[in-house]
Amino acid sequence: MPAPAGRIAELADQCVQCGLCLPVCPTYALDRNEAESPRGRIAIASALARGLVDPTSGLREHLDHCLGCLNCETVCPANVQYGELLIETRALLGPPARRPRLLLDLLKRPTLLRVVRQLGRWIALPRWKNELARRFSTHSPWRAALLNLPAAAPTVRVQARQQPSGNRPQLALFPGCVASIDDAQAQQAAITLLQAVGFHVSVLPAFCCGAMDLHAGAADAAEQAAQHVRRAWAASGATRLLSVTPGCLGTLRRALPGVSVLDPVELLAEHAATLSFRPLLQKVALHLPCTQINVARTDAALLQLLRRIPGLDVSTLPRPPYCCGAAGSHLLEFPERAAQLRDDTLRKAATLEPRRLLSSNIGCRLHLDAGIEQQGLSWPSQHPLTLLAQQLEHSH
Repeated sequence: MPAPAGRIAELADQCVQCGLCLPVCPTYALDRNEAESPRGRIAIASALARGLVDPTSGLREHLDHCLGCLNCETVCPANVQYGELLIETRALLGPPARRPRLLLDLLKRPTLLRVVRQLGRWIALPRWKNELARRFSTHSPWRAALLNLPAAAPTVRVQARQQPSGNRPQLALFPGCVASIDDAQAQQAAITLLQAVGFHVSVLPAFCCGAMDLHAGAADAAEQAAQHVRRAWAASGATRLLSVTPGCLGTLRRALPGVSVLDPVELLAEHAATLSFRPLLQKVALHLPCTQINVARTDAALLQLLRRIPGLDVSTLPRPPYCCGAAGSHLLEFPERAAQLRDDTLRKAATLEPRRLLSSNIGCRLHLDAGIEQQGLSWPSQHPLTLLAQQLEHSH
């Protein structure tokens, strides 16, 4: 058995087939099909690795439907490394044919994407993008892309002021690709908040960490991105790496084993007592992305920070098996499935009657924004760090 296949078989053999993962799996909740559960996918991966079945499109689709939310890992009594098994199995199979390569190549190049957005403003794309999108089949990933990537995104350049940090660790912020444009305000907010508690923050160049390639089985492209991450990190001189996008954290940690790669929320919560916020009498719905709960594990820290804003009424959306369905490029490859999960998330949010929706993962927020626009809802969406920085009063 080749080494990669042997590794997959070894990971699969850790599963005791107890089924405790089924109640927390969003795709099993959607389909009620064993093949759409972690247990079923582990069995498929094991059979593929051992050569017991051929990699047909039908088997491949069950693996590709997986959102990679990792809810299953949090409840697994055998500590199965499901995320690693999924990555290895997809790498063995290679990228799926349905993957929108040209679009993803654009999304991974922030400079080019910024130019496209600027052109979009010049030609008033927002006035006709929905009409153009309606001309595409509902099955087309391009339709989802047009609805989820607004051309009029603000172009905020993230900058960090130089200031002494005393004995505190030197921090570097990883801007990412799409996040470097669509989450630039949140990245600047993170810097503002971290500097308010005395940290020095530098900013790495903007490029893709390789998450979408890694999770799609494009192993060579993912490794090239990882090498880019390692070079940029080595040149930074920092001791900790930060990302405001939880979806990047796992890939960054994989590229930089042994390096402290954090959600800034974790550091801010440790120094929360030194931050003071202006009151905001408003009810907000907090969407906690799967990666924030299961990878960053900063959901409690984020709630701690938000509850320091006087008058803010924070209600969290229900926990697993919910997932908004964005899941990296999943919203482009399976737009109908992604829309089902997103609309269910928005229905849950609507029961809270919020004035705004908070979510920390840029892919989730763009996906949710498309649903908010389609359904004519009145909530603005925002990264929680942006709200915290807006309400920041002073530091002691």
